Amino acid sequence: MEKRELLYEGKAKRLFLTDDENLVISEFKDDLTAFNGEKKSSEAGKGALNNKISTELFKLLEANGIQTHFVKMLDDNHMLHTKVDVILIEVIVRNIATGSLTRNLGIKDGTILPFTLVEFDYKDDDLGDPKLNDQHALILGLVEHQDELDKLRRMARQINDILKPYFADKGLNLVDFKLEFGKDKSGNIILVDEISPDNCRFWDMESGEKMDKDRFRQGLGGLTVAYEQVLNRILGK
Repeated sequence: MEKRELLYEGKAKRLFLTDDENLVISEFKDDLTAFNGEKKSSEAGKGALNNKISTELFKLLEANGIQTHFVKMLDDNHMLHTKVDVILIEVIVRNIATGSLTRNLGIKDGTILPFTLVEFDYKDDDLGDPKLNDQHALILGLVEHQDELDKLRRMARQINDILKPYFADKGLNLVDFKLEFGKDKSGNIILVDEISPDNCRFWDMESGEKMDKDRFRQGLGGLTVAYEQVLNRILGK
């Protein structure tokens, strides 16, 4: 598959066209950003780890009936996937209170939520990715109708129902995570982007150690070591 011109560059990935109009290539970068781009850095090997972790998790979800954009991993830093029209809604799934939920609502950090919380954020860096309710999303034209918002919530919960016990079996609490979705050429809503410690929070069940991008956000160090541990647990090493 030939990688052609750059289509888009985001915080963590570059997206390239290919010789197939229905397929694109993502290059996973080593760049790190936090707090809406206010904190920036880079750590060698981070992109490859996220590509490998995302590959395994997309395969797992596909095997459990979740349609994704994943086609195959091309090499350490490149993934081939279906071209989609991205829905500009970040779907946040929370099992345990931390981060912005704790700051905004005063829920004690580490509180296990009585049910899985699904939230929507507007995918717009200039606005700081603000919270959305259903009416906001419809007014902005981010989806065509209410049924699509219902489907995003339903798919998010299904993904959580697969991933939460999967990681628990590997000694990790899946605290919360961000999902992105898009529409393929047939108009089907499918899971896109990545699933990695960049957009998931993992806490070790025994030690409580943070195994995700919070190590960068909070200046804890050892980010790639933690990401590698997550990958090794996924691979059963």
